[in-house]
Amino acid sequence: MSSNKKSALVLGATGLIGKELVKILIDSNQYEKIMLVVRRPIDIESEICEEHIVDFNHLHTYSELFKVSDVFCCLGTTIKVAKTKEAFRKVDYEYPVEAAKLAKENGAQKFLIVSSMGADPKSLFFYSRVKGDVEATLTSLNLPSLHIFRPSLLLGERSEFRFGEKIAEKASGVINKLMVGPLRPYRGIQATKVAAAMALVAQSNKKGNNIYLSHEMDSMVGFSEWERL
Repeated sequence: MSSNKKSALVLGATGLIGKELVKILIDSNQYEKIMLVVRRPIDIESEICEEHIVDFNHLHTYSELFKVSDVFCCLGTTIKVAKTKEAFRKVDYEYPVEAAKLAKENGAQKFLIVSSMGADPKSLFFYSRVKGDVEATLTSLNLPSLHIFRPSLLLGERSEFRFGEKIAEKASGVINKLMVGPLRPYRGIQATKVAAAMALVAQSNKKGNNIYLSHEMDSMVGFSEWERL
């Protein structure tokens, strides 16, 4: 393999965005090694992927895995799955923050994370408040290159059925057409497009703290652009 290729680590490779991201990173030919940090085995057949089953409650003990160029964090859950607010915060706040610290300690060049539209530490909604908290903490870490992706309603086939989101997805085609002007950031977006935007941004030289909204990701990743990399 070419010595100028990079290495990557993906957290949340079994999720809606994470599994699409892994496919795109493999096909991109930009990475010589992709570390998949997961809680359970996954079915990925690629000679450049290394699967590591870890205990996320002791993520610091796997520090060596973070000696990569780019770290992609696609971790996320729901209150329904997590059962409690404490468990939800652990997945959506504690794990990403720990991962970012390990990325910085091990010299990773970029940290890219999926957040959510409406993320705000002062939000009245617990979900949005946690997302805002993690964004604020990550921003304070002074990472070399931080990229926060805030999708609105995510469209795609999830591993678990979510009735409300499925109904919203079916209506999104009509609704998206009505969301123009200041409403554009609230349009639903395919998980594949979010993943493609993350992969595309990872090949840029942007430094500092950066945020991308749904409509910006959507316009960023005509897939022909990705294929030109």
